[in-house]
Amino acid sequence: MSTKVLFGFHAVTVRLKTAPGSIVEIHVDAARRDARMRQFVERAQAAGVKLVDSDDQRLIRLAGSPRHQGVVARVTPLAQQHSLDDVLDAVSAAPLVLVLDGVTDPHNLGACLRVADGAGAHAVVAPKDHAVGLNATVAKVASGAAETVPYLMVTNLARTLNELKERGLQVIGTAEDAGQTLYDVDLGGPVALVLGAEGAGMRALTRKTCDALVRIPMAGAVESLNVSVAAGVCLFEARRQRLAAAGRRGG
Repeated sequence: MSTKVLFGFHAVTVRLKTAPGSIVEIHVDAARRDARMRQFVERAQAAGVKLVDSDDQRLIRLAGSPRHQGVVARVTPLAQQHSLDDVLDAVSAAPLVLVLDGVTDPHNLGACLRVADGAGAHAVVAPKDHAVGLNATVAKVASGAAETVPYLMVTNLARTLNELKERGLQVIGTAEDAGQTLYDVDLGGPVALVLGAEGAGMRALTRKTCDALVRIPMAGAVESLNVSVAAGVCLFEARRQRLAAAGRRGG
C-alpha cells in the first residue's frame, strides 16, 4: 500500500475531517501535551485513528522537515477524482479558476492554494513541466487547502487556456507592463486568472493566449508582489465584484 506524509495541525486536521479512513497512523510528539495537542488527540481518537507517540527526531525524519508542529500522519493518497471538465461541469455559478505558470516553489504553491480556497476558486491549474506537484511541504503551507481545492496539472497549458475560452471563461493574465489595472476589468463572470512566477512572469505563449492583460497598481517602491500575494489580490477582487453583483441582483 503506497502512502504519503502530511504534517502540521491544519493539514492533518482537514484530512481527519474529510477522509479519516485514509489515515494509516498519526505520529504525535510525546513531549507535547498543551491544549492544542490534547484537542487534536481527542479528535483523532474519536475518529478511531491509530496514534503513535514519537520523539522530535523521528517526527523530523518522517516529515522531512523540523516544522512538523508535533503532528505527522501517514495517509493513503486520495483518488484524483477531478478533471478540469469535471470541475467546471459541477459548478453552478460563474467559474473562477486560478492558473499558475511556472510556480516551482512549494511554499508559493501552498500559499496560492490557501488563498484560492479562501476566495472560493473552483480549481488551480498548472503545467506538468513547469510547476511543483503536491507534496508534504505544499500541504503544510496550504493549511488544508491542498485537500479541498482541485490542483490540476495539464500537459499543454496554452491548449487548456483555449479550452477554457471555448467554455466561455475570460482568460485574464497579469503583467507588470499591462496598460490596464486589475480594477479596470469585469471579473464578475466566468474567468481564469493567470499568474506567472515572480520575476519571470508568464511564458510568452501563455501571455499570447490571454484575452487581456492587467497589472496590480503598485504605490510603493517595490515593483512586484510575491505570486501568492498577487493571487490573493486578484482572486479576492473577483470575489468582491461577484458579491457586489449578487447584492445588486438581490436588491
